[in-house]
Amino acid sequence: MKKHFSRRYLGIPYMIFLIFFVIAPVLVILYYALTNGKGQFTLSNLFGFFSSGYAIGTLVYSIFIAFIVTLVCLILAYPAAYILAKEKVRKSSVLIILFITPMWINFTLRITALKEVLTALEGNISYYPFLNTVIGMTYDFLPFMILPLYTTISKLDDTLSEAAEDLGAGSAKVFLKVTLPLSVPGIISGIMMVFLPAMTNYVILDMLYNSTFIMGSLIGSYFAAYDWHSGSMISIILLVIIFAVNIITDRFADDDAKGRRAVL
Repeated sequence: MKKHFSRRYLGIPYMIFLIFFVIAPVLVILYYALTNGKGQFTLSNLFGFFSSGYAIGTLVYSIFIAFIVTLVCLILAYPAAYILAKEKVRKSSVLIILFITPMWINFTLRITALKEVLTALEGNISYYPFLNTVIGMTYDFLPFMILPLYTTISKLDDTLSEAAEDLGAGSAKVFLKVTLPLSVPGIISGIMMVFLPAMTNYVILDMLYNSTFIMGSLIGSYFAAYDWHSGSMISIILLVIIFAVNIITDRFADDDAKGRRAVL
């Protein structure tokens, strides 16, 4: 009996990669998180995290930093994406390339150059740790906010805005009632691509000589001290938080889509 090729077979390499480089490492981290130095099952690592004021404070500060960075990126990215997508700027593809060009430059070179600029402006960058953290992360993550917004806004049906204008809506009302709600999927995608990495990206802080600790710094300090069990537990807790944020944003996107279909 002749066997027919199935397109599902093309997913086998990805499944193998997923098992060895995603699932297996997570299982190793989970093992260390739920065991002690003798390999015995324990929840002391979990209780130790929630009983540590320093760890909880670091988590809260990380969420706050990520929120501010995401908000700043959104404020800067939305007007830029909107102009490029809706105002029919000549050679907009060239401008998009200019926006994402920093992503093509080595990360170390980008942050080193930013550090020199901040040093020239501030004198001693260690005096402004919070400000420099926001600037550094915004500089690094801004393209990840612009691209999904630009992609979403550029695909919007212009006839909807024209219909709203024909019904007497002004430019501001058209934007608030039509364009902004329809661009929510792009906003959510941008938030996911900025907020979650901003909680853990401590490399920017280190390169800017910032002594502030965020979740990535805390995890790194435990592993540097060979305390794999505590570091793994914090990694699992952070992973759960990431899943929770994904679920909330996905549900919000689904509710928004249902609302739009109901209106239409």
